[in-house]
Amino acid sequence: MLRALGIRPEICHLNEGHAAFAVLERARSFMEDTGQPFEVALAATRAGNLFTTHTAVAAGFDKFSPGLMAQYLGTYASDKLGISLDRLMALGRKNAGDSSEDFNMAYLAIRGSGSVNGVSRLHGQVSRRLFQPLFTRWPEDEVPIAHVTNGVHMPTWDSALADDLWTASCGKERWLGTSDHLDADIRKVPDAALWQFRTVASQSLVEYARRRLALELAAAGAPHDEVETAKHLFDPNALTLGFARRFATYKRPNLLLHDPQRLLRLLDNSQRPVQLIIAGKAHPADDAGKALIREWVRFIRQAGARPHVIFLSDYDMLLTEQLVQGVDVWINTPRRPWEACGTSGMKVLVNGGINLSELDGWWAEAYTPEVGWALGDGREHSDGAASDAADADSLYGLLEREVIPEFYTRDEHGIPVAWVARMRESMARLTPQFSAERAVREYTEQHYLPGAAAYVARAADNGAIGKNIVDWQSALDRGWPAVSFGELKVATDEHRHLFEIQVNLNDLNPQAVRVELYVDGSGGDSAVRQEMECVRQPEGSAAVAPGYAYRASVPATRPASDYTPRVMPRYDGVAVPLEVDRILWQR
Repeated sequence: MLRALGIRPEICHLNEGHAAFAVLERARSFMEDTGQPFEVALAATRAGNLFTTHTAVAAGFDKFSPGLMAQYLGTYASDKLGISLDRLMALGRKNAGDSSEDFNMAYLAIRGSGSVNGVSRLHGQVSRRLFQPLFTRWPEDEVPIAHVTNGVHMPTWDSALADDLWTASCGKERWLGTSDHLDADIRKVPDAALWQFRTVASQSLVEYARRRLALELAAAGAPHDEVETAKHLFDPNALTLGFARRFATYKRPNLLLHDPQRLLRLLDNSQRPVQLIIAGKAHPADDAGKALIREWVRFIRQAGARPHVIFLSDYDMLLTEQLVQGVDVWINTPRRPWEACGTSGMKVLVNGGINLSELDGWWAEAYTPEVGWALGDGREHSDGAASDAADADSLYGLLEREVIPEFYTRDEHGIPVAWVARMRESMARLTPQFSAERAVREYTEQHYLPGAAAYVARAADNGAIGKNIVDWQSALDRGWPAVSFGELKVATDEHRHLFEIQVNLNDLNPQAVRVELYVDGSGGDSAVRQEMECVRQPEGSAAVAPGYAYRASVPATRPASDYTPRVMPRYDGVAVPLEVDRILWQR
């Protein structure tokens, strides 16, 4: 379509592995324009491809059987790409020679892109662990996957009231440039103005929930008195919790139901009432998710729960918009680290809602005690049942001891001062940080502009640089098996270690490799990568193999035995190990 419109993009952003076949078609288009073979076309075009992964578990990647790939892409590979089906399958396999292995779309995206990122800081760590099988000889923290944390488009999700408040404080065009001063501006809003804004928002949400529930009941054929009762449910002045998302087991939407009686005591408190709006749906094939919804429906049908809990069906963006604009607290309870980012909680920020969430996804980097509440200890747990029980107890405890008392502790003007302070800090600190403006700026600076420049350079002169890279890789493949380490010498004084090691490079030019000392980050120390300098070619070494001496000096703060020499390829503009994952460690 883009070619038909005369558009030649420099950057192609692959949003999840579903889009990975664009890698092949972009290379095919380059082949058509330049006459270059597939390998050169891939080397040239991949520099302009960015792959963003959203998946937090390996089972979430699209995989296709060899038979299906042969049926639908066999002719395409031979006639359009000029490669064998085996070569195509190798792009999507961990083990290229395993003819039974399925084709993994995420693997294709990685092997066809110039950079890769996850969608939160924690998800970047999780993704490096997931994709380590493609970089088996590299430490996990060097798997080439960065992160750009998602952000939400605040003008889409703010209410008219929120827009008025932010406009008066920060200007109408606050999201059209940098957001450097938004935090200071929103902190100037008085307590009374913030609380009045939230009071009206709560009233609006309660009115909407009543109308929608009454319509749903009427459409389902509920008795007239039940429909009429729905029109008067909830108290606009009560603390309102919101929980809305796809019902899946890893999201633990029923964590609040772990102890139903304790939840009932929280809700049915005449002095400090709490009300809960739930919305969501399960995938049609997810029977476990649908069972979770039925569990909530049974709970709501109890006489003590019915006045305090509303379940709204047909979860959609309109319903989400209403909820994020009006709830006091947004609850999110995924099982860490399965929530790649979880943007729903970002949408309440601009509207003055406060998050109470598991330390997963975006909240793992956003949370501080001043802006909301956190579940969990920030670690993964293998015992799911025990972890669920602990998190449920923590959730009830936070509501009982902190959230509810803070909401209902008022000053002489009826304002919950501590609550408003937390709300203000959340709005000031987190809204700019988790906006689409910040996310797009990071993508532009970290990926789009560098990627576009790299693609233009590689594509110039009919892909001349791309061809040079392919030729270099071929020479590297021929020479690398013979690369080896020689003698290692270490001299230590009271301040430094001096390492010298011989490296036999076979036919490779010393400029084509990087030799360095490496020590991992275990024990609380940071990992160290210290490049070693080529100081000479040992006498007589050329008669056996082209050997070179490399030397480096490092502080003696760690034992010399912690350091390991290693050698890896180096070529200007080529991402190692993303494009070339060869590495040799000194034994």
